[in-house]
Amino acid sequence: MNLTLFIAKRYLFSRKSHNIINIISGISVLGFTIGSMALIVVLSVFNGFESVVVKLFNTFNAEIQITASEGKTFMADSLPINKISKVAGVACMSDVIEENALLRYKDKQYIATIKGVDTGYRKLSRLDSMVVQGEFLLQKDSTNYAIIGQGVGYNLGLSLNDYINPLEVYVPRRGIDNPSNPLESFNSEMVFPSGIFSVQQDFDEKYVIVPIRFARKLLDYDNEITSEEISLTKGADLEKVQSEIEKIAGSRFSVKNRFQQQELLYKIMKSENWAIILILSFILLIATFNVIGTLTMLILDKKKDIAVLWSMGADRNLVRRIFFAEGMMITFIGAGLGLLLGGIVCLLQQKYGFVHMPAGGSFVISSYPVHMSLFDFVYVFLIDVVIGVVTSWYPVRQISKKAIAQEDKL
Repeated sequence: MNLTLFIAKRYLFSRKSHNIINIISGISVLGFTIGSMALIVVLSVFNGFESVVVKLFNTFNAEIQITASEGKTFMADSLPINKISKVAGVACMSDVIEENALLRYKDKQYIATIKGVDTGYRKLSRLDSMVVQGEFLLQKDSTNYAIIGQGVGYNLGLSLNDYINPLEVYVPRRGIDNPSNPLESFNSEMVFPSGIFSVQQDFDEKYVIVPIRFARKLLDYDNEITSEEISLTKGADLEKVQSEIEKIAGSRFSVKNRFQQQELLYKIMKSENWAIILILSFILLIATFNVIGTLTMLILDKKKDIAVLWSMGADRNLVRRIFFAEGMMITFIGAGLGLLLGGIVCLLQQKYGFVHMPAGGSFVISSYPVHMSLFDFVYVFLIDVVIGVVTSWYPVRQISKKAIAQEDKL
């Protein structure tokens, strides 16, 4: 066995002349253990929340969305849909019209976004799985129906069982502005809601899903659409498919994937992730300052041993390596235990969900979600190593030199 590691191991696990050194050594290991475990648990929970949010947004957002580079709408036949549909990986396409509208139900009013979709939308999205009341029905023969966001329904006090009072939808009429008779400046249509969906607050309080024929009639559109939404086959290469569609669509159209559609959200989540790592790393650094105290007191306790080693021909670097190795052993033991315990806690939470969300009934999930990532374990381990190197190097560099010099004089 390497002499440096052999002596460092003996110093770490043997009983010291002062019991307080053993206690401080244990506290140093405990500091690394708790800090590492906290980092793994917090990052895994954060990853879990991120996965839940992404899953919810993916339920509503198409995998690929095509919009006009300039302007709000474009003619559906101006997009080479036939060529795009033949791209390998494209499963389904849907024409979409989105427009802000004033909703009126009985004596209540609310501004929302109507989203007109065609019959392929149900295959494209998983919104039908998020219907919490009623059913996913948009049209039956010549009758149109609407799927209402839960927040919209709440603000309107809407009832699915009300067959007398329909939902009235108003949008500004293009090219007409009559201040003397404001009603002439609006197009209006009536529709009965068939279901209420709940995805995420941003969607629930904003959207009303209607048939595209209803939206076109309301907006006086002929063949205009605001976007083309595309779903992909399972296992399709998103970047490759997106690149091919961009080539076919040309510069007149903007092709975005799910992450680009919610770019700000994902940037915020990534920024928060790094902020959490920095904050917890700083807390871990403070918690591991005990290593400095441990090595300082151990060096003072082993003055005679240092003198013996010095008289036997050991140089200053060997003595420094011994105490530095002990500091790194404290780091590795604490980090290893912390990663192990953090992984166990996360596995137990994944399986049993023993830590519940506050007022679980009002959330999409009842317990804190956990998603462990191998990269998080690597990051935490590297953070531990860096902190261990810093906290071990300082006392060895500053104190061992004085100790050797003092003992050498004796």
